[in-house]
Amino acid sequence: MIAAQPECSRVSPWYLVAVLVYAPVILFVDGRLAAAWPWEYVLGALTLALLALWTTRLSPSDRTQVWICVVVATGWEYLGSQIWGGYRYRFGAIPTFVPFGHGLVYVFAFTLAAMPWVQRHERRFAYVVLALAWAWAIAGVTTLPALTGRVDWHGWYWLPLFTLAILFGPRKALFAGIFIAVTDLELAGTWFGAWTWLANTPWAHVTSGNPPSAIAGGYAVIDGSVLLIVAFLASLRRRWPFGRRATSLAGSS
Repeated sequence: MIAAQPECSRVSPWYLVAVLVYAPVILFVDGRLAAAWPWEYVLGALTLALLALWTTRLSPSDRTQVWICVVVATGWEYLGSQIWGGYRYRFGAIPTFVPFGHGLVYVFAFTLAAMPWVQRHERRFAYVVLALAWAWAIAGVTTLPALTGRVDWHGWYWLPLFTLAILFGPRKALFAGIFIAVTDLELAGTWFGAWTWLANTPWAHVTSGNPPSAIAGGYAVIDGSVLLIVAFLASLRRRWPFGRRATSLAGSS
């Protein structure tokens, strides 16, 4: 577990609203493009600029994790859409704004987790979000198929991961925030046609919703990867001054 940093993120509820509104607007525009070039790249540049601006409100520790998440999530995106093929983007390739969109998910989650009222009621807040995830997963295999035409067993695959992250993880509010932001992205992205989840998942051949109910549980994998990288970089920073000092002493002797 990473030690807490002395500087905290400077939070504002307007950042929460901005992220939740910005994502559907971008996805609405993307869903109506006739071709990827050049407008998807314009959307990518705009999302990168806003992410860079919004991360200035985060603590150095949180900011580092956001940018590492962009890199890590891009790798998982490539695996999920290009290799596994569980979902497909309109123009095939990963849109340029998607990796930075993952960063925005973390901006939202860090901002929400740092809100005073969330910190005071973190466990209760996280459990309410978990209950909503369970309700969606249950509805995905009971009542929702009559409306969507899909039986969402795929969502149940991710539900245990999300449940474990909420019940036993040290960052309950962060994962609750991730669920809210990912749900916002997934509902908007699939509704506007920016991407589509296959009705049957490749390899496992499990029926899937569009989107799967608890897909935010996949961020448990991304978050774990980010934390491992951050811990590795922190260990390098701790060792580097000693290595540099040892080198200078050896040179002077």
